[in-house]
Amino acid sequence: MENAKKVILSGIQPSGDLTIGNYLGAIKNWVSLQDDYDSYYCVVDLHALTVRQNPAELRARTLKNIAIYLASGLDPAKNTIFIQSHVPAHSEAAWLLNCFCYMGELSRMTQFKDKSQKVGESVSAGLFTYPVLMAADILLYNTDLVPVGSDQKQHIELARDLAIRFNNLYSPTFKVPDAYIGNVGARIMDLQEPQKKMSKSSENPNSYILIMDPPDVIRKKISRAVTDDIGVVRFSEEQPGISNLISILGAITGEKPQEIEKKYEGIGYAQFKSDVAEAIVEELSPVQEKVKQLLEDKPYMESVYKNGAEKASYVANKTLRKMQKKLGLIPR
Repeated sequence: MENAKKVILSGIQPSGDLTIGNYLGAIKNWVSLQDDYDSYYCVVDLHALTVRQNPAELRARTLKNIAIYLASGLDPAKNTIFIQSHVPAHSEAAWLLNCFCYMGELSRMTQFKDKSQKVGESVSAGLFTYPVLMAADILLYNTDLVPVGSDQKQHIELARDLAIRFNNLYSPTFKVPDAYIGNVGARIMDLQEPQKKMSKSSENPNSYILIMDPPDVIRKKISRAVTDDIGVVRFSEEQPGISNLISILGAITGEKPQEIEKKYEGIGYAQFKSDVAEAIVEELSPVQEKVKQLLEDKPYMESVYKNGAEKASYVANKTLRKMQKKLGLIPR
């Protein structure tokens, strides 16, 4: 019964500093899963290369992401925490899967369509094929479940299609993964345009709160968050700005939207915003402190991501060797 636990895999790109959307929507949720699943959490640095990166900044953000994972409560003894590029099997498996993926499938990806419209002909082949690398990330670990936002569901579908296609051609090789729905983290929206998901790549710094933002900056950004003229703290489609602040507060305190509405009956937006800001500051302060300590402890950080890469490589290489053997490649 050694493998009785289901396998979960997820990762975040180090393409920008992480926001409370990443923290409340993903990382905090991962922490709650670590006792019940065999979990793999990586920093997907290869995916970040689909957009030009400053090399020094990419290295710094990759390490900071690992530190944030640990500071948020992910235990390296219970989870395999690693850097994607430290497990070469991801790149090798991606090439093999590329040979089974169709141009039509990739051109239908909404993220590719959106991004390629902005840059036209100079769109990189990496941006076109990165869903195949994502499929490799998932399939190498016999992953059962992938916690994702709704914007990534299409990519899970592709991973499923590639797994089924390969299994049908060459006998069962991969587990067919599912998107993890369950107790998913909160979907945190843009503070200035609450119809959009909060994004670390937004050009307006008032639209997001970074995990490492100082308390005064957090308070200022929440005070500037878009609301409405209704004047009632209510979770409804008519009030996307207020609903987003309710979601943020609920994700931190564990309260349901209805409980928060009741608590703020007859209380104005200024007090509500102030309370949301203080809840965020209180939640993030210990995480920020721990991140700073971890980044100063280079030997410990190195031990975490090296051990993680070793554990991940052991599992990933077994799957890669199966793939190579079935395709007729001579084992090395």
